[in-house]
Amino acid sequence: MNAPGPIGFSLDRRALTRSFDRAGAGYDGAARLQQQVRSELLERLQYFALEPQCILDLGAGTCQASIALRRRYPRARIIALDIAPGMLKAAPSTGGLLQGWQLAGWPRRRHFQRICADACLLPLASGSVELIFSNLMLQWCDRPEVVFRELARVLKPGGVLVFSSFGPDTLRELRTAWQRADSGIHVSEFPDMPQLGEAMTQAGLIEPVMDIEQHRLLYPDVHALMRELKRLGARNAASQRARGLTGRERLQRMVAGYETLRTSAGLPATFEVIFGAAFASAADLHGRGDASPPGEYAVPLAALKRRGR
Repeated sequence: MNAPGPIGFSLDRRALTRSFDRAGAGYDGAARLQQQVRSELLERLQYFALEPQCILDLGAGTCQASIALRRRYPRARIIALDIAPGMLKAAPSTGGLLQGWQLAGWPRRRHFQRICADACLLPLASGSVELIFSNLMLQWCDRPEVVFRELARVLKPGGVLVFSSFGPDTLRELRTAWQRADSGIHVSEFPDMPQLGEAMTQAGLIEPVMDIEQHRLLYPDVHALMRELKRLGARNAASQRARGLTGRERLQRMVAGYETLRTSAGLPATFEVIFGAAFASAADLHGRGDASPPGEYAVPLAALKRRGR
């Protein structure tokens, strides 16, 4: 049985791609939390004994993580892959932008390759990557089981996946304020730890571990929050979203609902970040019996204490 995404929720992949494509030029200027989470995810690599020859930066955006991975693993081939060409074009110039179907015969370059492709259908050979690094991309995949199957396929035996993803409590204040205004879907719904854990084990990834951090950002008003989300490309891409303009009356009801949460420092917005790691099955691990059985995943006891920021 496949791990489902949020019940009744699906994403419009074309709308999602258009939104992130347009956001490329201004993304880094707005991505304060994304930068913080990326730094922490990079720090977590120190706990793995790795000498990768090929690294996939999945959901690379403007390739800031690819640059950091290049510094950390100077001998490795870095593949920066994203669904939005506008994001990849905003990266520092390091060679041509390749579409997934142009991989045949691609030459090795000094820094990293940029490939425009979907995480649900990776244009990479099976067993070709030792490390997959994915920062805040998985929440934009409403079928995580499909993505994890692709990641398990391209990872070499014993290869490592490290990722971060927004959890279901992300933007809960904005979601609740909209629910007071109308019955439409205005904020994406994100998978939780059980859904991600089941998707990983069903894909054949082993020894998955996850933990959660809570971040609380403050804004002068709800319009500042929505402007930041727009700059990040995080627009409403739900398949079930209303296609017309939001009426002024409904917008005012949403703003009034959000204002009830105001503090002396501003309006709060919660961002729940799930960190995770897992391994590709290796021949010497089969039959050991210490990997999590299908449908189960490990969460360290210390990680059950949510860290707020």
